[in-house]
Amino acid sequence: MLNARLKLILGELIGAESPLTSTYLANELNVTSRTIRSDVKELDRLLSKNGAAVQSIRGAGYRLSIKNDRLFRQLLQHTFHEELSTPVFPNERILYLLKRLLLTEEYVKLEDLAGEMFISKSTVQNDMRDVKKRLKPYDIELEIKPNYGFKLKGDEMKLRSCIAEHLFPKRETDIDIMNTRISILPKEELAMIRQTILEKISEDHISLSDIGLNNLLIHVAIACKRIRSGKHVSLYSKDVKEIMNHKEYEVARAIVRTLEQKLHVAFPEKETAYIAIHLLGAKRTVMAAIRSGAIESMMDEEETDRLTQLIMKTIDQKFTLGIGDDKELKIGLGLHLKPALNRCRYGMNIRNPMLDAIKANYPLAFEAGIQAGEVIKRETGFDIQESEVGYLALHIGAAMERRNMNRPSKRCMIVCASGAGSAMLLQDRLRATFGSKLEILGTVDYYKLNQMSLHALDFVISTIPLSDDLPIPVIQVNTILGGGDLTKIEQVLAEDDGIASTYTRKELVFLRESLSSREDVLRFLCGKVTQSGLADAGLEASVFEREAVAPTCFGNLVAIPHPMTPKTASTFWAVCTLQKPIVWENKRVQFVCLLCVEKDNTANLQEMYKFLGRVLDDRAIVRELLKCKTYGEFMSVFKKSGPAHRYAK
Repeated sequence: MLNARLKLILGELIGAESPLTSTYLANELNVTSRTIRSDVKELDRLLSKNGAAVQSIRGAGYRLSIKNDRLFRQLLQHTFHEELSTPVFPNERILYLLKRLLLTEEYVKLEDLAGEMFISKSTVQNDMRDVKKRLKPYDIELEIKPNYGFKLKGDEMKLRSCIAEHLFPKRETDIDIMNTRISILPKEELAMIRQTILEKISEDHISLSDIGLNNLLIHVAIACKRIRSGKHVSLYSKDVKEIMNHKEYEVARAIVRTLEQKLHVAFPEKETAYIAIHLLGAKRTVMAAIRSGAIESMMDEEETDRLTQLIMKTIDQKFTLGIGDDKELKIGLGLHLKPALNRCRYGMNIRNPMLDAIKANYPLAFEAGIQAGEVIKRETGFDIQESEVGYLALHIGAAMERRNMNRPSKRCMIVCASGAGSAMLLQDRLRATFGSKLEILGTVDYYKLNQMSLHALDFVISTIPLSDDLPIPVIQVNTILGGGDLTKIEQVLAEDDGIASTYTRKELVFLRESLSSREDVLRFLCGKVTQSGLADAGLEASVFEREAVAPTCFGNLVAIPHPMTPKTASTFWAVCTLQKPIVWENKRVQFVCLLCVEKDNTANLQEMYKFLGRVLDDRAIVRELLKCKTYGEFMSVFKKSGPAHRYAK
């Protein structure tokens, strides 16, 4: 059998698109070239019995040649059991099939795929339905030819986007790309491409984010592989001409000239234009040091400025976030929109490794991002992808955080009867717990309280009972603060006491239902809301419309669906827990909260969204809610999700 070093050499040869030299292998494995030569000889001997060989090409290096695919795969099954383990779960199988189809130019037979994955042909056929769904956004067809099998067919540009999306891990750093197991090019070629890109963009003062660099690196690597296979992208000549007017085209030319020399790949003009599109559509980083005036001059005055203003006006009206005048948001959105529109114009995908985290941590900002996407679609005709919405949400979320920071803190005075030491302890504990949310103006003895003007205070915190005739609220606590004491204060600060009760209606809470699909759940909840007379018949269609834009499942078994546009006269939610989890897009869901916001809403709903955010973020709470069998049980757990829960240590 193969020893550890032979495994490593075989792994390198499998991942390589062009021959590998003994020097390269020696450096990778930290041994001498002589050792590599004897190892390769031994590896070739073992492979010859298993349908493969190591070819030695004079002046180029070693290349793996596979003569009997089935025999060789069996060897791999044994050798790389973990790395190339047979896919088990449906998602794994679909990814396996995608990779298999994307990486081959030949037809692949149904029975071969079934044999590779140790499943029946009918299971492969079922899986292929999901593969088709994954290919649909790229307009790639699954061509079926009798007696030959399956093959992918589609626009070269779209095929490359699909390869980039499914063959590379969704991580943020380029280091991961450099070390991907499925390497589309040898590592030294990837490193060289990366270095070339960095040199050329820095010469022209174009700054890219890590994600932007990653995307460009992936694109160029795919382009090299495809050009070597005789595949080229097709762009309209007028588009190429338009692209040539941008400075980014010159940078792309400089990158291409260097790569042509080093990789011996001839890039046609249209390929150069395609790299320029990537630069035009790259996710930029904006240095804080740049003066805002300089930033504003970088923005495309007309289109992006008009769109930015329209987006800010729309989301401020719909969600009353109070961020309509945020200058940083205007600049951030404006700078993001120009490359985003370029990406849409030329059918590019941008990857967003942070998407799930954005949806889970900033649900309200994500909703505002969806509305921003709708504005862009209405004004430009471009469909905005979920990954783009995620980036828009980041800008909106940052503006919301800035507004929260500027929110004035509540002012209070402490009344403590047991002396200065206790009063100081109480004061320090409150400051440590509530930070800037609470401004403590000092401590005062009870008898001096009536000598003070209280109009500048929001409330008094006291360790002793006080008379009821004070003009401001009194929160009585223990000198040594307990969890319950903190809860009382937190509820006054947050002003969201009773959120669970405000928005939950007994007749719209359905526990442990036996529904089996997303569609069933949505129809069930929309039906119940409509039957109760709280919404018209258009609710269901609007909820499905919103779901089609981006699924509302957040991980942690929670989904929060809602209509695209408000359909109810009041704000409330309808809740449904399920006996068993269902598959919702690509996540499991067992707790569903249909959120209905009143038409022409003017209330600040941030606290409500925060509350829901806390629910979906807390696994323990979700687990408890799923166990509940009565409305009373449900509400007592649900209320725990509020501020009380966070401070009841």
